[in-house]
Amino acid sequence: LRHAAEARAFASGQLKLPDNRSYRLYADLKRPYVVWNVFATPELSLQPVTHCFPIAGCVAYRGYYRQGAARGAAALMREQGLDVYVSGVEAYSTLGWFDDPILSSMLGWGDERLATLIFHELAHQRVYVQDDTAFNESFATFVEQQGTQQWRAARGLGASDPAQLQQREQFTRLVLATRERLQTLYSGTLTAAQKRQAKHAEFERLRHRYQQLRDSQWHGDRRYDAWMYGPLNNAKLLPFGLYDQWVPAFAALFREVDGDWTLFYQRVEQLARLPARQRMAALQKRL
Repeated sequence: LRHAAEARAFASGQLKLPDNRSYRLYADLKRPYVVWNVFATPELSLQPVTHCFPIAGCVAYRGYYRQGAARGAAALMREQGLDVYVSGVEAYSTLGWFDDPILSSMLGWGDERLATLIFHELAHQRVYVQDDTAFNESFATFVEQQGTQQWRAARGLGASDPAQLQQREQFTRLVLATRERLQTLYSGTLTAAQKRQAKHAEFERLRHRYQQLRDSQWHGDRRYDAWMYGPLNNAKLLPFGLYDQWVPAFAALFREVDGDWTLFYQRVEQLARLPARQRMAALQKRL
């Protein structure tokens, strides 16, 4: 937990994230994840099924504190003909309404992963827009990634493993490209039966391209095999669009202010106040 305290101090001191009581105390959950998120889409759409709450607004997933409850909800959604994906979550933010603790579920992946989780969740406390999951998660993901680079530099560790970073970027681009092709497919004029057939072909194409990339450029590294060779559907692609869609736009905004975190947050808050369409257009211009 000493590393957690150091990361927490770095978050407020260097990244200008909220300086409050969040992530200063520890809680043992005695389970691997704090919640299990259930993502769902129609069979022939990438539009997420949303769930609305008083504080968070409408979000593109629903969280359950028990894995069995998440699986039960997922089964009911599948019976309704929806594509469904269940994913364990190590941490979440109450957006500053409560003092979020360091959870035992945050400790299983090493010191650096713990730091990135703290940066990500505190970013949600810094800026959060109701009813815009992609904006919120992409913003927090950028803060997490940029903050981790600076955290490593401050500890004399240098940049993260460039090979791992390249693999993650290539994998993400591969999945996002599949999302784009599916989006075009679903908005087209083919019959439902033809779309189902083409959807299946797109997922087979994704697996084939992944295997080529893994074996030709990654020296057979299989870190993404479990994800790729498990069941694939629209819902499984949702986190990539939500957590990665606007990251390059936030990176461009960070460069515009010469890496000044305070100015960066001010610009992000300006975007957050815009109507949804204007906000999306402003981000799109920076891609």
